[in-house]
Amino acid sequence: MTSVPITFERLFEPTFLAALSRWSLPARRVAAGGRHGERLSLEAGAGLEFRDHRPYCPGDDLRAIDWNLFLRLRRVFTRVFDEEQDLPVYLLPDVSGSMFHDGDGPPAIITALRCALALAAAGLCHHDSAALLPFSSRLEVAFQPGGGRARLLPFARRLAALAAAAGGAPTSLEPSLTTAARMNLRRGLLVVISDFFDPGGAAALAAALRPMRHRVLLVQVTRPADAAPAVAGDVRLTDCETGDAADLTVTPGVLARYRAAYSRFNDELAAVARARRAGLLRVDAGAALLPQLARLLGPGGITP
Repeated sequence: MTSVPITFERLFEPTFLAALSRWSLPARRVAAGGRHGERLSLEAGAGLEFRDHRPYCPGDDLRAIDWNLFLRLRRVFTRVFDEEQDLPVYLLPDVSGSMFHDGDGPPAIITALRCALALAAAGLCHHDSAALLPFSSRLEVAFQPGGGRARLLPFARRLAALAAAAGGAPTSLEPSLTTAARMNLRRGLLVVISDFFDPGGAAALAAALRPMRHRVLLVQVTRPADAAPAVAGDVRLTDCETGDAADLTVTPGVLARYRAAYSRFNDELAAVARARRAGLLRVDAGAALLPQLARLLGPGGITP
């Protein structure tokens, strides 16, 4: 667990907060049934942008009939328009024990929660809605879906409260994401922010995403020590989530096998994202966060 308290000021310094309102979430058309927003709905509605004509059906608004077209063709057509609605964004930060481990550098939870706030701000500042659903061994509802800039500061305070809780539970992706899939949530963008160190590996993630109706973005929080741990000789390794310990002699051959296993893990995670047509953003917790988020939220960013 982390030995340094994770305060609101440590998580969200003024320069970081000031940068957030400049960005917005890239997304395709959104599902109907939400509030008015800036996203084109999958359904035609009563917006301002003309989309197409369709044959008149009983019950259609008479004001939408194109009378000029009727005079030319002697057939009745209704004009349909693009409906603009909000994009629901469901943020699932991993608050399990591994995210709080600070053996080499700052714990990954700091980067994870800062990512969650950045994505929430990108939505809330542009008429989208955001919800906070943290998970470890199970999923919880920490912040109900809702929109408006006024929700950003309470959202940040709730994230800081998650950091102060210093999670110790193990990672369980499959039951947590299965719970999210079964919730009666309007279709939107589901963002999983995690190191993805689940005992079930990438297969557990693939199984959990299979019934998901939402578009998915995976944000993998990595640390330099994940790929190249600074250990050698006789060591005792302790699992920060379960407490299980193992004595090991770390040789160059052992490190080579570990690096190969970690590389396979990353390849498998990328394969799950491709198969699910999900976005995948890898974020280095040891580097400045804002330039990395620009790959997602800036012009030409990832579109889940």
